[in-house]
Amino acid sequence: KVAAYWLIKDQGRPADSWLSEVVRWTWRVKLASQLETALITRVREASEDNAIGVFANNLKDLLLAAPAGDKITLGLDPGLRTGVKAVVVDTTGKLLASETIFPHVPHKKWQAGLELLVHWCHTYHIALVAIGNGTGSRETDKLVKEVQARLGDNPLQRIIVSEAGASIYSASALAAAEFPDLDVSYRGAVSIARRLQDPLAELVKIEPKAIGVGQYQHDVDQSKLM
Repeated sequence: KVAAYWLIKDQGRPADSWLSEVVRWTWRVKLASQLETALITRVREASEDNAIGVFANNLKDLLLAAPAGDKITLGLDPGLRTGVKAVVVDTTGKLLASETIFPHVPHKKWQAGLELLVHWCHTYHIALVAIGNGTGSRETDKLVKEVQARLGDNPLQRIIVSEAGASIYSASALAAAEFPDLDVSYRGAVSIARRLQDPLAELVKIEPKAIGVGQYQHDVDQSKLM
């Protein structure tokens, strides 16, 4: 087709075969590879734009989620072998208490963890429980159900919260400046509690790609993502 476009064909002239070979070589070595690269780039850019659009819509819904409000909140960052990191924050997000409990396997200190959480609920008048959705969240949710049963008429509400990005925040300079004397492992639990109180105020502290509401946010152009 390239040869036909430029009206190059074998007319019995001495240079016709050479011209035809030049066309074939140019297409094979130069044009085909460049066109393929340009096409792949165009398709990739379109795919990235679509992925970023999906991410942006999901992020908007997450950031604009209704805040639970100024209620004293218990934040639980679930874990099995390493234990459940538990913190209490006041209505402004200020840390009131922190502790690690080991109710699950292999430690199985269920009763000790239960007693501590019940004690905190009475002491700090906790209204909300934010449970991270990571490993051990189902078992931790079961523990909180038992806490609710022990409290009777106390209107304690429990909510499973996405913990995506909590570990990124906990190791960040911002978290270190905010909680210089608090162990890194507890900072994630604080973030989980706060993002239930006010999702927008807490999630803006985390890199967009670490929030976990898209599929390919780690692969796209990060300047566009920001």
